[in-house]
This record gives sequence, structure tokens and C-alpha cells, in this order.
Amino acid sequence: MGHGWGMAGGVWMALFWVALILLVVYLVRSGSLTGWGPQRSPDPPGRDEAMDIVRQRFARGEIDFEEFERRKTALERHGPDM
Repeated sequence: MGHGWGMAGGVWMALFWVALILLVVYLVRSGSLTGWGPQRSPDPPGRDEAMDIVRQRFARGEIDFEEFERRKTALERHGPDM
């Protein structure tokens, strides 16, 4: 009968460590610990954004109509990651 909190103490200690490990895993995955976790980089310009740039360059006279058409066609075929 001299066990007292022995068995219950062991269970509580195990629950404590499981909770602590789960908390650390959560914080790491959410990126809350000093920048750890998934890092999100800015999205690369999309097709519409790239096409807007080509239109603006044409409107400013930086490229002629043939170059505008060539770039427009390339974007329609391959997207902005050519």
C-alpha cells in the first residue's frame, strides 16, 4: 500500500510529456518558433500580371507591335515561366 502517487504520478508525467511534445510540434509546424516551419515565399507573377506588363510596355512604346504579339503568344503558350 505504500505506492501513494506512484502509479498516478507516472501517468500524469507521461501525459505532461505528450502534451509538451504536441505543443512543440504544433508551434514548429505553424512557424511560431523563431521563423521555423513552412516559409511562404511571395508568389511569382502570374500570367495576367505578366500580360499586364507586356501591355504597359507596348503602351509606353518600349516594344513594337511585333514584339508585343511575340510575347503575348509566348505567354499564352508557356505562361510567365518561360
